[in-house]
Amino acid sequence: MSNNKVIQVEGLTKTFGDFTAVNTITFEVEKGEIFGFLGANGAGKTTAMKMLIGISKPTSGKANVAGFDVFTQAENIKKNIGYMSQKFALYDDLTVKENITFFGGIYGLSRKQIKEKSNALIIELGLEDVANKLVGALPLGWKQKLSFSVSLIHNPKIVFLDEPTGGVDPITRRQFWELIYKASHNGTTVFVTTHYMDEAEYCDRVSIMVNGKIEALDTPKKLKALFNVSNMNDVFLKLARG
Repeated sequence: MSNNKVIQVEGLTKTFGDFTAVNTITFEVEKGEIFGFLGANGAGKTTAMKMLIGISKPTSGKANVAGFDVFTQAENIKKNIGYMSQKFALYDDLTVKENITFFGGIYGLSRKQIKEKSNALIIELGLEDVANKLVGALPLGWKQKLSFSVSLIHNPKIVFLDEPTGGVDPITRRQFWELIYKASHNGTTVFVTTHYMDEAEYCDRVSIMVNGKIEALDTPKKLKALFNVSNMNDVFLKLARG
């Protein structure tokens, strides 16, 4: 695997009985890239992501994530990636500080590292006043920013974000994308699923899945030129309508 390719996927397939959820997809993602993984609900995005993060075994094909094979080295993958799920991942009944400590421990950081990272993170996010408050009391936007930051606490090579901005207002979405840009600028690869087509414009490259297959993959600029439209929403509509 070349140094710059942090995700390499070839012919990756997942079937459930007669149903093919992910149909022989092939793509690569480079280090530090913001890679948008788009598709309507049911297109196969989440199933594909679960294979890449090592929690679902593919039926066939090949995939290498952060230098590890998804078939034989799933546990190594989990240690080298961050993950933020659509269903908000932090614990409402723990404080901000307790959540950071808990996830730092899961990701294998030492007590000293957790303490240092925790303090730095709280200051960076401006959460000093609420560090000892229960996460459940925070507004959704704050929870999502905290959840994203916690997924990066162990300096993973790649962070997988599954619909990270669902349900938040446009200003909070914009702030969240600023965090994504910062992570990418620091060399972390960001693999993000979204159904907000304006967010597709923020990605370096975008793949669009329709019925389990990747039907288009390129930069937003090139995709808009290819389909002769002015925005990513129209690209998506043209593909979805076949």
